[in-house]
Formats: sequence, C-alpha cells, structure tokens
Amino acid sequence: MSTRTIAVVSAGLGRPSSTRMLADRLAGAATAALAERGVEAEVVTFELRDVAHDVTNAMLTGFPTGDLRGVLETVTGADGLIAVTPIFTTSYSGLFKSFLDVVDKDALTDMPVLIGATGGTPRHSLATEYAIRPVFTYLHADVVTTAVFAATDDWAGEGDDVNPLPSRIRRAGTELAEKIAGRPESGEVPDEFADVPSFAELLGR
Repeated sequence: MSTRTIAVVSAGLGRPSSTRMLADRLAGAATAALAERGVEAEVVTFELRDVAHDVTNAMLTGFPTGDLRGVLETVTGADGLIAVTPIFTTSYSGLFKSFLDVVDKDALTDMPVLIGATGGTPRHSLATEYAIRPVFTYLHADVVTTAVFAATDDWAGEGDDVNPLPSRIRRAGTELAEKIAGRPESGEVPDEFADVPSFAELLGR
C-alpha cells in the first residue's frame, strides 16, 4: 500500500476550537477515502496559533524562522492540503491570510487542496467561495469542488437527514482523495511518454 502525506492547517484561535474539529473531520474523511483506494495517508496537523509569532516575524523580515520553517516545508512538500479557518467579519482570519502570505507563491502549484471554514451563522457560508477559494486559485492550487462550512448549529445535528454537514464532509474528503490518489508520489517523476503508442501499435501489430 502506497503512502501519501496530507498536511492540515487549522487557524482556530481557541482550544478546543470548532475549526480544529472540522479540520480533523475532513482529514478523517480523506484518509478513509484514500484507504478505499489502497492508499495509506499520513496526516500532519498544524495549529497556526502555535506559530503566530513566527508568522509575524516572517512577514516583517521575509524569512521564516523557528517552528514555522518546518511547518512550511511540510505543507509545501505534502501530497495534499486541508486548510480551515474561522470566519471573522465575513472573511478568513488575519492569521490564516498572514500564513498564506509567507508561503512561496509557487509552492502550492497543482497541489490538491480542500478548504473549510467555521462561523457562528450560516449567513457566512459563501465566504469559502468569495474569500478563501480565490486565494488558493491565485496560488495555482488544485482546489476540490466541494468546500465545507460549519456553523455553530451544524454540530448539533446527528443524522444526514437533520444536518447535511456529515455528508458534505464525506464528499469533500472523497474529492480530495481522488485528486491525491491520481498524482504521482512525492519524488516520483511522471512518465511523459506513457501514453505514446509504440511502433508496433502504430503498425497495427
């Protein structure tokens, strides 16, 4: 069974936080979907609050230091990324955006990314589309179609008939797993001539 790495970034400020809870659920769904495809997932989760000072210093100096250096190396070297932020004043948190600002603009090119967000009211659910998705599109990431927003009341429902959150998490996790499973493993160079027919095939043999 092959192994892929999923980096998870949670921008929640509290402990515990609903943002981290959603990040863990999304990672679990992606891991389960990968297992169904014969792929083992190694999940590495980062709480941005733990490197908040390093993020600020990197913005001021232009160089990552401390634990942030390792976080950036893991995130940019992963096979897939799950990024979840709380919504403040209709948009992502300042810490979340500051972290993305210190990520090299080309480091996430073509990387499968699943985005999620949490907030107090469903009225902010479209923030994933008008605020978060454009940032990753600018970074040339391969963002999955389904984004997941969880309002406070969404955590109260237990069944899919009552609350669509569990099924949306599964769908998003499956989409991420499909993209990750379809990519070559880290360090593996894809064969550019894999689909080129041989001379025998061209001659009809």
